[in-house]
Amino acid sequence: MFVKNKQILIIEDDQRIAETISKGLQEQGMTTQVAYDGKIGAKYALSGQFDLILLDLNLPQLNGYQVAEIVRKENTEVPILMLTALGETEDKVEGFEKGADDYLVKPFDFRELLVRIKSLLRRSKSAQEEENHIVELANLKVDFDAKLVFREDQPIQLTPKEFGLLEYLVKNQGKVVSKAEIAEAIWDQNASQSLNVIEVYINFLRKKIDKDFEPKVIHTKSGMGYVMRVE
Repeated sequence: MFVKNKQILIIEDDQRIAETISKGLQEQGMTTQVAYDGKIGAKYALSGQFDLILLDLNLPQLNGYQVAEIVRKENTEVPILMLTALGETEDKVEGFEKGADDYLVKPFDFRELLVRIKSLLRRSKSAQEEENHIVELANLKVDFDAKLVFREDQPIQLTPKEFGLLEYLVKNQGKVVSKAEIAEAIWDQNASQSLNVIEVYINFLRKKIDKDFEPKVIHTKSGMGYVMRVE
């Protein structure tokens, strides 16, 4: 879900390739901007509005190495994925040294490109959340430092144990966690000792953050445990 509405800058001088990539990403719910030379691409990149940059290496005006170097002087956070026909180790090393986060050699399958993009966006999102200590899932917002929880901007009052359970689920969002894992992380006990307690607290949490709101974010996976995600 996190790829929706992401702003992707494509710096690629081959119009056919650029348009194919742009169309494919838009079909995934992303917004794209294309630059056909390095000078314009660098200008767009420095605007700071993009979540990820796809950067060709052989470009007119400024090459990909130069563009990456310019961008990294101003923005150390935005992921840069280099796209190039140059696949030698030396080329890759130089790309990484100039600030690229990943490297994909042409010709490539769009499915692989999409996987690489999602991986970089996920990594970037995790780093940002770790820095800010604030996580948002749909209309649920959790501030780990201030110990505050909001749903649709409404403050939700949780007990320390409820907040600990929510924090664990949020930090493992998308992953099914078993009662044994929850028991060890939150209650420091094995599952057999705290099985009923976990079910009770899951119900407490659901009543407070899910019952009166949409979409639901806490889901039970029968025989496996619980997962926090938007379905």
